This record gives sequence, structure tokens and C-alpha cells, in this order.
Amino acid sequence: MSRRGFAATAAVGLSGLVTAGLAVAAEMSEGSGSGDSRAPRRGDPVGALRGMWVATVANRDWPSKPGLTAARQRAELVAHLDTAVERRLNTVIFQVRSTADALWASPYEPWAQCLTGVQGEDPGWDPLGTAVEEAHARGLELHAWFNPYRVANHTDPSKLVASHPARKHPDWVVPYGGKLYYNPGLPEVRAFVQDAMLDAVKKYAVDAVHWDDYFYPYPVAGEVFDDDAAYAAHGGKFPDRASWRRDNIDRLVRETAARIKKVRPGTPFGISPFGVWRHAGTDPLGSNTRDGVQTYDDLHADTRKWVRENWIDYICPQLYWNIGFAVADYAELVPWWSEVARGSGTRLYVGEALYKAGDPAQPAAWQDPAELSRHLTFTNQYPQVRGHVFFAAREVAADPVGAMAKVVADHYQKSSKLTH
Repeated sequence: MSRRGFAATAAVGLSGLVTAGLAVAAEMSEGSGSGDSRAPRRGDPVGALRGMWVATVANRDWPSKPGLTAARQRAELVAHLDTAVERRLNTVIFQVRSTADALWASPYEPWAQCLTGVQGEDPGWDPLGTAVEEAHARGLELHAWFNPYRVANHTDPSKLVASHPARKHPDWVVPYGGKLYYNPGLPEVRAFVQDAMLDAVKKYAVDAVHWDDYFYPYPVAGEVFDDDAAYAAHGGKFPDRASWRRDNIDRLVRETAARIKKVRPGTPFGISPFGVWRHAGTDPLGSNTRDGVQTYDDLHADTRKWVRENWIDYICPQLYWNIGFAVADYAELVPWWSEVARGSGTRLYVGEALYKAGDPAQPAAWQDPAELSRHLTFTNQYPQVRGHVFFAAREVAADPVGAMAKVVADHYQKSSKLTH
């Protein structure tokens, strides 16, 4: 599976912080950690984003399994949209390109395998077009969620359909950590992935373009991402490989932002990165966190710069930890990101780990259905926080311990349309 598509491993199966962090049982009493024991404020700021991710990678949220009839697929998709309305959400972030294949008829890449079970097979209907139409009919925004570089959740190119660009251009592809990735260091790859994603933006009235947290892949112990040839060809002016890699991702962000403005003016561009930019122990500008992944150093994604330079319209860091969690405390990261966003033109939303609520493998705080509601109460004191997005649709619907129901009761008593 992928992280955040991620296969619910977002901030859960990551090296370092992930493995070490999840072993910590951070106990907290009702209301402690947030510094506010008052009852939750009813309602949220008018026009705030209330969203949920719908992950299609490996059939995580939708469709429930590959090979369903077109009618069944459509019915399941509409059911997710109806659930969003019932939960008084206003935004659905729909994963339409998870592994270099598409949920629309793309001239660049094959139909997604999650639909029929066979990559490249026409499902007989238009999932993305239907999602846009049905979301808008319900007063929901539909953000199209793309993964720029992941090609497959395996390392065997022969399993890809024969027409796949990764088979036509094997020099574009790097196997790493049990997956295949397009090489971000190749200018031709950077141009191609933009073309592939923007094809959907041209064809459909999506309300935003959304990326998740995969840039260079998460580190895997004992493995090296082999981009030696690309670095030799294109990295000469940089002081080291890490600087060159960050520049590759910076270019992808800037170029995509500029092209969105041309293709569909006024369409926001947002990114939901892993929640830690750098630790304060690494960089005085970093957050009071420790151990594990840092996007700047490990994924070569300078997420703080993108906000401060106003390259993107919104950022939604995945703050998938509880209040009081020792190595990455939600109550430390919200103020850190609020300060990053302060005075910028980039809106700040917070990614919330609904999937952890009630999971016995998680720290004690997550066994309390009120943990997520406390998150929203805590963020009320930070005006930079303009909304929340919940991972993911399956849990929004099933809500096994009532955590989502409590969020709705405490904070979403009335419906609210998103205002940008």
C-alpha cells in the first residue's frame, strides 16, 4: 500500500518517527494537553473547510473492490458524497491519479486498475466527471487529488499495461522500497507528469488541484534511490545532491502552480504534506518535534518555503498525532504551522487522523472518541487554521467509535459552504 493513499500509513508506517512514535502510549486526561478544559465551542469559523479524503489507491476507500459494475461503482461513489453531506462537510478530496493511471479517459496514462482490476481497461463510465457533477449537485467542492511521481506499488514493470509510459520510457523509472517511481530529477519527467495531471484540470471543473505527501519517496533502511545518472546530467550547479533534489521538487510546484493558472484560472492549488518540516534540533526554524521523518531532509520537499513564498494556495499538513504525543505533539505542531502561515497568502488547513480513532494499535489518547473534537477545539485559538480534512472516507462513514459524530455534534452543528 502507499502511505496516505497512502494506505492509511500516512504518518503511520513511516520510518523512524512512524515506527518509534506509534509505540509510545501517550496518556492524557480529558482536556489536558490542549490547555483548554472548557466545553468545545459550538460551530466553526464561517466558510471554513470541512473535508474528507477519498483514497482510491489499492481500493482503500473507493471502489470497495475492483471489478464492480459501473452502476455499483457509481452508487458507492455517490454514497460517499451523501455521507459527506450528512456529516456537514463541504469538501471532498478525491484521489484521481494514485499510481500513474487515471480515473478519467486520459491520452497520457491508462485507466486505473482499481476500477476494473485490469489497468487500462475502460470502466464504461466517467468517474471523475461523475464525481464533479454529483459533488456540485450536493453543494460540495471536489478537489482532484493527484500523486505526481508514484508509478506502482510493486517493482515489476511487466505488470504495467504495455502502453504505460513507464514501459515506453524505462529510463524514467526508479525502483525503490518495493515500489516504482518516476525520477523527479529528469526534466522530461517533470514536464510529463504535469501534462498528465493538468489534462484532468483542463477537462473538468474541479474546485482545486491537490497533492499528497509523496515527493521523493520516504526513506527505506538499507536502500538508495538511484538517481546517479540524472544527478550527473543535471545537478552540476548545486552544492550537493540534496539541494538539487529539493530544487527539482520546487520546480515541479512552481511550474504546476503557473500552469494551473493558465489552464483553469482561479483554481486553488493545495498540498497535504507530512506534518513535520524539520525538527528544532536540526534547524532553529523547525518545530518542537524529534526523531523520524523531516520533509525537507528526507522527502526533499521544502514545505515551509512553499507557504512563505506563496507558491501554493493552501497547505494541509497531516498532523496525524494526538495532543500530548511525545515526539510529535499536535499541540506543538498547530502553533508552528500557524506561525508559518501567518502573514502569507497561503491558507492553512489541518489533516486529521480519523482512521486512528479507536484503533487498539494506537496510543491511549486515540481510544477516547473525543480526541479529534479536542483537536478542533484547540485550533479555535489559532485564526490561521481555516479548516480540517479527515482521513478518510471509509472512517467518516463507518465511524466505529463515534469520533466523527462527536466532531459533528461539537463543531459542525450547521452546514457551511467553503469560502476561499
